[in-house]
Amino acid sequence: SSSFARGASSASSAPSPPGSRLRAIGPSSSFDETDNSGDSDRMVAKSVDAEVVGAEENAGGGNLMEIAAWVGGAVIFGLGVGQVMGGNKAEEYFAGYLLEQSLSVDNLFVFVLVFEYFKVPLSSQKTVLDYGIYGAVVMRAVMILAGYEALTNFKPILLVFAGILIYSSYKLIAGGDDEEEEDMSDNAIVKAVSSVLPVSENYDGQNFYTLVDGVKTATPLLLCLIVIELSDVVFAVDSIPAVFGVTQDPFIVYSSNIFAILSLRSLYAFVATLVAELEYLQTAVAAVLGFVGCKMVVEFAGVEVSTEASLAVVVGMLGAGVALSLAKKNGDEKEAAEAAAKELK
Repeated sequence: SSSFARGASSASSAPSPPGSRLRAIGPSSSFDETDNSGDSDRMVAKSVDAEVVGAEENAGGGNLMEIAAWVGGAVIFGLGVGQVMGGNKAEEYFAGYLLEQSLSVDNLFVFVLVFEYFKVPLSSQKTVLDYGIYGAVVMRAVMILAGYEALTNFKPILLVFAGILIYSSYKLIAGGDDEEEEDMSDNAIVKAVSSVLPVSENYDGQNFYTLVDGVKTATPLLLCLIVIELSDVVFAVDSIPAVFGVTQDPFIVYSSNIFAILSLRSLYAFVATLVAELEYLQTAVAAVLGFVGCKMVVEFAGVEVSTEASLAVVVGMLGAGVALSLAKKNGDEKEAAEAAAKELK
């Protein structure tokens, strides 16, 4: 899914994580951020940083409480799985949850960039996120059931899943910043949807449709929602096989996915800052995808890899990525402070 769409306009100030599965795009000139409902001259965020700061100021400490509540709920659910279905199923659930949550960080960064491209007013972004999450809950159920049926009736499909994960891992690591970049106006999904869906030039509050010359017309908010939904389908192409690499129990796959998805809105306000500070998180996620892909291959060959070992590797890789990122960040800050001190002398 890393080839879905890429590129950041040189005019964009948004930092794009290396290898991100959907790369950043420059600001759009196609849509006017003025609101038809009467709030003229509405100015929306011009960069990812500005949007995230505004979201944090709007949400205050509430987002931290929401994140804690969703994570706490996921942990309690996992403990309940352990009580009802056994410790091994709980380990599978937590491994799947960690996988999906780590991949969701990359997804959310992409959503921030899509909002920037469409110049979506901050007040309307929450609406898109809510509908996007509802759609993801349904689409993930359909894709997981299809994947389970495929695995049940044709075991070699595991090798296809493994190939997707290993390729995604390679693209995340090797993609870097050297890939040819393009504006999102050239994105296949945006162009396809725009060609069949008449879209107004202006937003109309949080409405998905408005009247233009007496004709009911979609607003850019609906186009943005469709792009978000289709992007999530693309992301699921590697995230769902990743969880199937840990467990083939459809209940565990779906529940771990859903608990990760339900926290997306709360995580949104912090994701750009998080990705910017955790420089090696992308590499850690790539390593996890590669590990799960290789695990699926060796298990298909008859070599069993325990859930305990898989969970330990996933936690270890993600933990190492976070720890190394924080260490580098602290080192860079120390060097900057020392350099500033020398200049003052």
